[in-house]
Amino acid sequence: MLKKFGLEDSKPMKTPMSMETKLTKDEEGESVDNTKYRGMIGSLLYLTASRPDIMFSVCLCARFQEDPKTSHLEAVKRIFRYVKGTTHLGLWYPKGSDIETVVYADSDHAGDYVDRKSTSGICTFMGCCLTSWFSKKQTALAISTTEAEYVSAGKACQQALWMKQALVDYGISLDDIPIMCDNKGAIDLSKNPVQHSRTKHIEIRHHFLRDNVQKGNISIEKVSSEDNIADILTKPLKREPFNYLRLGLGMMEQID
Repeated sequence: MLKKFGLEDSKPMKTPMSMETKLTKDEEGESVDNTKYRGMIGSLLYLTASRPDIMFSVCLCARFQEDPKTSHLEAVKRIFRYVKGTTHLGLWYPKGSDIETVVYADSDHAGDYVDRKSTSGICTFMGCCLTSWFSKKQTALAISTTEAEYVSAGKACQQALWMKQALVDYGISLDDIPIMCDNKGAIDLSKNPVQHSRTKHIEIRHHFLRDNVQKGNISIEKVSSEDNIADILTKPLKREPFNYLRLGLGMMEQID
């Protein structure tokens, strides 16, 4: 990929996106070849199937494929430069892992600079093995951080129920699957609808989260923001927290 796009001699980067990067439509910027841009995005999207650490950055850049500008191309090139410096990393799936499942959910409230919608990040682990992950812009505009986190937790619940049902086909029955969330308001909402005034504008489909908690299919548990692994799927991070969460995903150096 690096050779294909003429970046094999580029300087490696430590993170896929700078925290200072604020991508917008950049209507004043200079347009670039959108065929090449889409080709680069397509290659990177293919790579996200085994590289969750670039998922957020690639999905963010993919939103500007219609009319890419120089600023968008620079952001994409930085991802390639990061990949160049981390070709030795890969997901590690150790033999004999247990099947205890846990889902991490997080959101970056109003993180999109174009329409101020939030980004949800979900990652699912079986034992210490990462089995699924995604980073996606929410369809509705969240008024509060609690709402954005609640929407993400609802998506995580769908993922947990799917995983639970899939394992039943293999004769494995799991108890309630914990969903790790770092927002106390969202956790309280899932257990008790007392804060109803804050939730009127949440779409009804997200209230099935509370139903599944009451049925015992899932449980919502608190995790500190620093240890919420899904954070890496919602926004750019500084090098230290990025490396810490990347390790949490199970990405390690390949061992011969």
